[in-house]
Formats: sequence, C-alpha cells, structure tokens
Amino acid sequence: MRIDVHQHLWGPAFLDALRRRTETPRLDGWTLHLAGEAPYDVDPADHDLRRRADEAARDGLGLVLTSLSAPLGVESLPPDQATPLLDAYHADALALPAPFRAWAAAGLAEIDAPALARLLDQGLAGLQLPATALLDAAGYERCAPLLTVLEERGLPLFVHPGPAPAADGPAWWPALVPYVHQMHAAWFAFRAFGRPRHPRLRVCFALLAGLAPIHGERFAARGGGRGQVDPDAYVETSSYGPRAVDATVRAIGIDTIVSGSDRPYARIPGDFCVGDAAEHAIRVANPHRLLTGKD
Repeated sequence: MRIDVHQHLWGPAFLDALRRRTETPRLDGWTLHLAGEAPYDVDPADHDLRRRADEAARDGLGLVLTSLSAPLGVESLPPDQATPLLDAYHADALALPAPFRAWAAAGLAEIDAPALARLLDQGLAGLQLPATALLDAAGYERCAPLLTVLEERGLPLFVHPGPAPAADGPAWWPALVPYVHQMHAAWFAFRAFGRPRHPRLRVCFALLAGLAPIHGERFAARGGGRGQVDPDAYVETSSYGPRAVDATVRAIGIDTIVSGSDRPYARIPGDFCVGDAAEHAIRVANPHRLLTGKD
C-alpha cells in the first residue's frame, strides 16, 4: 500500500473557526492572514474532499495522512484561542473517510497529555508538533508529557515547520529560509536532547529535515560522531526531488526516507528517479515502519 505521510486538508469546521477570528491566524473568505507571512489566496479546490480523494486514487495512494498546518501557529495560541481551532480541526480529522487519516495536534501554552491520549485512542495516527517547539533542551522538557504518550502507545511524532517570524522578502522567503532553518535545527536538537529522553520514539521530520542529514561530514568533523544512523528517525520528501533525495539517501541510507507531498501546496513530480526498489521503500515499506514500528 502506497502511503503519503504529509498532506493538508482543511475541513468545514476548521474553516469556519478560522473565519470567525479577527486576529491572525484567520481567513477572510479564502485569503489567509498569518503574522509572519504575506496574505495568501487559498484555492478552495485544494480543500475539496472529493477532489482530493480522486487525486489520491489517481496517485495510487492507499493511505494519506493529513495534519494541521503548523505555520498557522494554532498550537502556540493562548488556550482560549487555541482550543476552538484545535477542537474544530480534530472534529474534521476524525470524520475523514478513507484513504485519509490524520495526525493529532496539541496546544503548547498548556500541555495536556490526557487530552492527547484521548484523541489518539480515537484512531489518529500520531502527533504533529511544530519544529519551533523542539529546538532545544527546554522544548523537549516542556513537550515530554506529550512524547511519553506517543512512546506508551507506540505511535510516531511528525515534526513540521512552525510559524515564520515577520520579515521583509518575497513570497517564497518563509518556505526557503525560516522553515528550512527550523527543520535543520530540529533534526540536531532531537539527536542531542530528544533521543536521550525518548529512546523508543519514532519520529519523522518534514522536508528532509531541511537537508540536515547531509551535514553528517561536518557533524563528524566537529566531534559529533560518524556513521550513526538512527533507525527510528525518518525524513519525508515534501518539496524536494531527485537530487536532494539522492543526497539524503547517500547520507543516511534508504530505510528512513518516506514519501510526503505537502499537498495542496507543493506541486512536484512524483518520480524520485531512484529505482524501483528505492521507490517501494520510500512509498510503501518505510512509511509502514514509521507508523507501525514493524517490517
């Protein structure tokens, strides 16, 4: 079964909740307003469930995991603002038909591990957290109750770029600079602080972890060790193509690279040009291991 671990699909309850807001993050019609990015005109067709289901069938996907778009910054809002949005997101997520399932989301202003446990017990695939919450030891200290819930249930963590700081620049700036920086930092923060605290946690980093794995030579040169591949730390492919995927394979092998498309935002070719066996690993075997922990 081919699996895509990274898509976004906003349902009616979540859209309504965003439109009721008067502060960022908010939707004005179909125009998205975020604190650190220019207004963005969302294509309504991208969040049409029937259209997306047809697209998944056309791509031969047996399972698609959707998630809250962490750059919105919902998780970091005060609880009285975050709760209505998170409740709406989870209501939509739990109502998704096949082939869709969803990652849970969690408020970060007040950590509520029992609430996460209840959501996971309803069938969500794991937990997505913004990379901005997991950049240092303090972040792992704060999020430890949530990550412990995942370990206890044998479910994975998905680390996704979080909100971008306000900055002057072209429309592509957030995706190419702060998002990539966040993922790069999150990859090494997990190695330094996350893995020692959570030895049984399976984790997947979006957008090839900002290409952090290919810095292994520099890591070794600076005393970080050589050839240490974490078999439970995965990266997904969204927004990248054959050259970046090939470089990552050379750095950490094929067994921890999984397929994610970041749809509806990324439109890239589906063929990674890495051969049939590697295609099967990236789209079928590795995502299965990420989600189940089993070969």
